[in-house]
This record gives sequence, C-alpha cells and structure tokens, in this order.
Amino acid sequence: MKFKNILVIVCSIFLGTGCNEFLDLVPEDDILTIPKIFETRTGAARWKNDACAGFKTYAVDLNWNPALAGADEYTAGDYARKGQGYISTLYIADGLQTALSPINDIWTYDGVYYYIRYCNTFLQYIGDVYNLRPGELERWTAEVKALKAFYYFELVKRYGPIVLVPQNIDVYAPMEEQRQSRSSVDSCFKAITDLLDEAIPYLQVFAEKDADQRDFFSKEGAMGLKARVLLYAASPLFNGGLSQYRNFTNKNGEKLFSEEDKEKWRVTAEYTEEVIEYLENNGYKLISGNEDKSTALLNTMRDLECSVWAPNWANSTEAVMMVAGYNNLYQHLLPKLGSSTSDIHYSGILKGTLGTSIRMVNKFYTANGLPIEEDKTWTYGDGHAMAQERDRAYTKVVPLGTDVLALHLKREPRFYATIAAPGLYWQRGVYDSYNMIVDSYRGGAFGLKQDRINGDYEQNITGYYIKKGTRSEFNTSSYSNDIMSFAANVHVVIRLAELYLIAAEAWNEYEGPNGAHRTQIFDRLNAIRERAGLSTVQDSWGRYGINPNKFNEQVGLRDIIRRERTIELMFEGHRFWDVRRWGTAIDEGWNDKPQAWVVTAQTWQGFYNNFQGPVTVWDKAAFNPSRDYLFPIKSEEAMISGIVQNPGW
Repeated sequence: MKFKNILVIVCSIFLGTGCNEFLDLVPEDDILTIPKIFETRTGAARWKNDACAGFKTYAVDLNWNPALAGADEYTAGDYARKGQGYISTLYIADGLQTALSPINDIWTYDGVYYYIRYCNTFLQYIGDVYNLRPGELERWTAEVKALKAFYYFELVKRYGPIVLVPQNIDVYAPMEEQRQSRSSVDSCFKAITDLLDEAIPYLQVFAEKDADQRDFFSKEGAMGLKARVLLYAASPLFNGGLSQYRNFTNKNGEKLFSEEDKEKWRVTAEYTEEVIEYLENNGYKLISGNEDKSTALLNTMRDLECSVWAPNWANSTEAVMMVAGYNNLYQHLLPKLGSSTSDIHYSGILKGTLGTSIRMVNKFYTANGLPIEEDKTWTYGDGHAMAQERDRAYTKVVPLGTDVLALHLKREPRFYATIAAPGLYWQRGVYDSYNMIVDSYRGGAFGLKQDRINGDYEQNITGYYIKKGTRSEFNTSSYSNDIMSFAANVHVVIRLAELYLIAAEAWNEYEGPNGAHRTQIFDRLNAIRERAGLSTVQDSWGRYGINPNKFNEQVGLRDIIRRERTIELMFEGHRFWDVRRWGTAIDEGWNDKPQAWVVTAQTWQGFYNNFQGPVTVWDKAAFNPSRDYLFPIKSEEAMISGIVQNPGW
C-alpha cells in the first residue's frame, strides 16, 4: 500500500468526501494508524518526504506551475497544447480559464490543501517520535513549517484570500465547522510570514544539509521565500491597488482586501536587505568572471547562462533556493534538428515547440543598456530591415559582414544569451563546428519540415528559439543524457539577482529614487547590469537616453526596475505573477495576439515578411482585467462548500 494513501483522520475542509471514499475502499485490518506511523523516526521521515512532493510539483512541473508557460513569454502552436508531453497551462494565456473546470486547479482535486493536511499532521505528531536524533525535532518541524508556508503562498498567488488551516478539521466534524470562510489577504500573508519566522532560526544553512535532506528548506531558501512573499504582499494586487477587489468580502461581510499601506514596501525592503547582507557574508554573489571564451561578450553570455544553474546542488554562488523535480522544459525548447539518427544533432525526444514573440524580443535593451524606443543613438528604426555587423566584438554571436535582421544587432548580452534569434549563432555543443546559424525559414535546419503550420507536428511557429534554461556545451543529440548526469533535475527557484531586484523595487515604491536609500536602489540594479555587461542606470540614461532624467523620478524608475526585472528573470517563472501583482496586463498587451515571422517562407526575405514587419502567428490571447488577476475556484466547489467565489467568475 502506497505510504501516503494511509491518510485516515486528517481530512480537511474541502476533501472530506474523497477521504470518506478512501475509508470505504480500504479494509479495516489494513489501516495503519497515524499514531503508529509517528512512533518511529522512519515513519516520520517517510511522512515528511511525502509532504514535500507538492513542493517539487508546484515549483517545476510545467502543468502545475502556471508561471513557467502560462504568461506571454512563450508562443507555441497546437502541438505544444495537445501533442505528446502537452503543456496545459499555455491555455491560460489564450484566455481559456474557466470556473467550471479551472486550469491548474490546486484548490480542490488532490491539490495544495492535500499537502497542507500532511504538514498539519506531521506538526501534530512529530513530538511523539521516540528515536529522533539530537536536533531533528526542531529542524524537521522547521522544515515542515516552511513547507506549509510555501503551500499557502501557492494558493494566495492564485486565489488571493484563502481558507487558512491552522490545524486539521476532523472528517466527522459538523458540516458548518468544515465550511470555513476565506481569511483576508493580510491575514493570509501574516500566516505565511509567521510560519517562516518560526522556521528560519532552526533551519540548516544549505552547505550543512545532508545529501538526502537537500529537498527540504534551507535557511537561505526560507529567507529568500519570505522576501518574495513580502514583495507580493506590498504589491498593488494585494495591497489595495486594484479597484475590482476593494469591496470584495467573504460570506460574513468581512472585507478581504485592505486599503493600500505604503509601509509594506518598507518592511519588504528592510528585510530583503537583511537577507542580502546575510547571503553575501556567507559567500553568495552573482555568477560572473568567466574567462574561458574568446571574447568579452561570449564570457558575459556564459556567466548569464550559468546563473540559472546549480548542477547537482553545487557550483553556484547565486542559487538561494533549489528543488529537485522532473521538468522536461528543455525538450520543448531545443530544436528538432534533422530527421534521423544519421544526423549528428538529431534527437528523437526533442520538440522545439516553445518559441517566443517579437514582444519579448523587444523587451531587451540595446547595447547601451536602454530600451530601443529610448535610445537616441539607435539607428535602425523599427529594426525590420536587414543590416550587417562588422564589429569583431560580436564574433561567434552574429555572423560578421552578413545580412542580418537589424532588430538583432547591437543588443545587450542578455538578448544573445537568452534568445536564439533567426540568422544568429547558437552553440549546440562543445566544438566550434557546433556553433550553428539559426536558419528558421522553411527547409533550414531549424525551420519547418512541413509546408504549412500543422498542429500534428512538432513545429516552432515564431522562428525564435529559447536558450535560457539550456546548456550550450551539450550536443543536441545527446542532450537528454548529458543534462541528467550534469544537473540531476535540480532547479534553481530563487537566486540572488531576484533579491537585488526585490530590494530595488521596494525602496523605490516606498520613497522614490531621491530618498534615504537611493544608493541601495542603484547599487542593486547596477550590480545586475554590470554582470550583464551594461553600464549603470545613471550612465546609460544620462548619456544615451531620450529622457536623461528618467531614473530621478519615481514613476520613471519604476518603469526601469520593472523592465530590468522582466529582462533578467525572463523565462524563469516570474512574469506570470509580476504582471498580475502589478495590475498591468492590459498595458503589457496581454490581449494582443503574438507576432513573429513567416516560418513557412523559404527565404529570409519571405521569412521577414518582405521587411514589412512581423505577422500574427497565434490567434488566441485574452485577459479580462475584471476577473483574470485571480484564479477561479471551481464552481462546484464554491457551491458545495459555501465559499465565496472570486470577482468576475
């Protein structure tokens, strides 16, 4: 009998029916009671491991973490939604969320409350274990409290106010006791930070954790999570900034969203600075300084590539929180080159179906560290014509003396490290001869093999591939084996760069760029820009900006910080939540259809639409601001439990 199916008396609020069904199915003599499990260290350890399963799922699974593919970062055709290894969260950006059968429904069926029950049971019984080793009672308790905080946060990010479960409700409790009300957003965030505050003093630093305990929260990971939680709590969506939620009440008439409180930004900033100081004092720093490549640009690109990796839990000074879990994202990113094993780069399991759109390409700065539309030295207009690069600084990145789309020239290193753009080089293995031109037109190695867009085939429908989250030194044909040996499914969830951006955003929102913490704001931003091979904010805007004083105004600096965050953290699962917490989905164009190039064309001229600009490549994109900032609770669940549904659903 699977260990986690022994749950007998810990049914919680909304899944009581499911637990009653289990009791009907399991013979009475085969039931292992919870007190019996928690007599021994082995039983408690197994329970803790099962409680942690959701952590891995909600952090790295493409179908359970909507932020990995549910924003506007990726653009894909029907195959990615319906074919082998489909990604259901892509439907969220299509505007197909529904209350009848919600996408990414973690409130009900085997959802987050399932794992919260596990945590509560562990916390209730762990003190009964007779043979714990010294320090394990406090440490294991702390790890599970941090885990419960993580689960609460997963719910709050999606639903806003949730039902808090301080302790499990017996399945046989009266129905009215089971029908709990949603707590206010402020109460929910306080419950999360309280759990983390209780946990952090007793958690081990990551370097001290045994190999079999690395899946559980470290001190650094919990501190990083708290900084992220505080950032969300201070943001407009949860801090009185969106009018559609200001009068939202639970069934008792209690307001679930409070008025805006600017002090939340101060709390966020001060705590994040404490975390950064702690981390830096313990050896954490942004990954930089690679010298193995032949040019400065290539070395910077390598630093950026390595920043999102913690191979086999080690060799990263930037990874603050990591988790091990299966994630096949690389299969959707890497191209399906050739058609048989006789091709040196062919791999049968790769799909290359996730591309990106012109919107995301345009987010990246110019080489001067400015948005294209704000760089007064940008000479390529809309960038939709062809031009040539002759500066040898771009060797092995841009083909020199060759016609290339102007939009892809004189861009910042993060563009070249993140996007495999048509006509540019992409290193697909350790040898120089594996530095390949991304020929995305039909018939090219990276292009369509069919004569039309067809959802039955693995196709990239934009012409742009994604480098981020892949390794350039592994040959495409053997990538699957190489990456498993190299990284062992370890994924970076929080890195130091994010904390720098949290601090900068919070200080600016609290007091603007001319307050007492001006230095901290620019120090944090400029550290990230320096690693990315860019000048400081002040230098870039002052020397090259159309508005040279933009960074001296709170609104202008807000725009700079948000753009910096979008670029630095692109494709890492942040934009989905950032745009929601900012309340900027319409301004970001989330109702606009994704555009890119004509991948069915057989020449560069046809591919680039005769240089007339990009075309619509996917006809679905929708965001309803009156409802879509929060997920719906399944309508059947809301009806049965009496829970108040989110506005608009």
